[in-house]
Amino acid sequence: MPEALRAHSRRKFLSTSAAAVAASATGVAGLGSWDLSGKPVSASERQAIRPFRVDVPERELTELRRRIAATRWPDRETVRDQSQGVQLATIKKLAGYWETTYNWRRIERKLNSLPQYKTEIDGLDIHFIHVRSPHSDALPMILTHGWPGSVLEFLKVIGPLSNPTAHGGRAEDAFHLVIPSMPGYGFSERPTTTGWNPDRIARAWAVLMERLGYKHYVSQGGDWGAVISDKMAVQRPAGLLGIHVNFPATVPPDIARKLACGDPVPAGLSPDEKAAYNKLATFYKTGSGYSAMMVTRPQTEGYGLTDSPVGLAAWMYDKFAAWTYSDGHPERVLTKDEMLDDITLYWVTNTATSSSRLYWENNANNFNAVSVSLPAAITVFPGEIYQAPRSWASRAYHNLFYYNRVRNGGHFAAWEVPDIFTRELRAAFGTLRRTHGAGK
Repeated sequence: MPEALRAHSRRKFLSTSAAAVAASATGVAGLGSWDLSGKPVSASERQAIRPFRVDVPERELTELRRRIAATRWPDRETVRDQSQGVQLATIKKLAGYWETTYNWRRIERKLNSLPQYKTEIDGLDIHFIHVRSPHSDALPMILTHGWPGSVLEFLKVIGPLSNPTAHGGRAEDAFHLVIPSMPGYGFSERPTTTGWNPDRIARAWAVLMERLGYKHYVSQGGDWGAVISDKMAVQRPAGLLGIHVNFPATVPPDIARKLACGDPVPAGLSPDEKAAYNKLATFYKTGSGYSAMMVTRPQTEGYGLTDSPVGLAAWMYDKFAAWTYSDGHPERVLTKDEMLDDITLYWVTNTATSSSRLYWENNANNFNAVSVSLPAAITVFPGEIYQAPRSWASRAYHNLFYYNRVRNGGHFAAWEVPDIFTRELRAAFGTLRRTHGAGK
């Protein structure tokens, strides 16, 4: 397909839908109209909350299948395990299913069954899902995904969190949910200039919650979502009551320096601290190559990931295998369709490169110790890279009102173990509910 036609197709399906969604049905005030004729819209119109639907042109999906079929395959690995990366037989099997059986329209229908919107914040169009609870005193919560994730990570928990009485819970456990796609990810606009780092995204999220009319709310995240929640807690925007993270990326500075140098376990650490140190040391040694590439050369990496769907699939599947709590076999906790939903989302939105640039923007600051005084809650999942013993966590989160270690789940907690994830958020934010009451 000519590049001009492909670019036009992407712009078309990422445009806002003509379908109107009643403000009264969603609880969103001030829904603005979107000009589908191609005429420029005013700043006030772009900053309005505009309904959005996903509609990927069929020719895009046909082109995807053609590219999968035309893959030029490398030789198989020279080892019997995954130490050199995703094994050839594994990715060939996944690619064959992707080409012949996988159905994007299924997840597209699921997304379009949810209230989706766009609004411009700080010059960028931001996509988000906004689900209002049927319980009027629900607590508003903004949930942020990471890489190589997306808003799809949270689809399984939307019902239990927003409508707990329909899922075995109590009305007082209800949340109003705001689930945005980060800039350069999914259906949010791709930045064309530098500066969209976690601090800026955190400020944008505060604007989003204010624009939606929420007076009080909480923030939750894993991976980049945890970093952004941390930043929000440091910035302390009006109305933010507290945060919950399932990726407690905090290591005391003295220990972080030893990790970076590849030193053995320091003397005097507790058993929990030793386990956390060893897990991070292994990650540094065998699992951090992707990060070094994205921090330093996201553009160079992007040419291959943008041109080859199988290259993109292998790049992302490698992290599903390494970061889920599955002993290297992500199919044990995620279906092939679920993984391909996420991979295909990156492909059809052409966000492999733009999403990688967030690492460059952050400039390898992931391991810097945070200093958060706002109320914070942490759940540690056994498959997560950062295990953050309470002793480490309390040095960074000075008002740590909830800390729990669970027995199942990995990096993609809401996706892998939605029941545990839901239970943790209900428990963690129960204290804040009692202290501050309803959200809006």
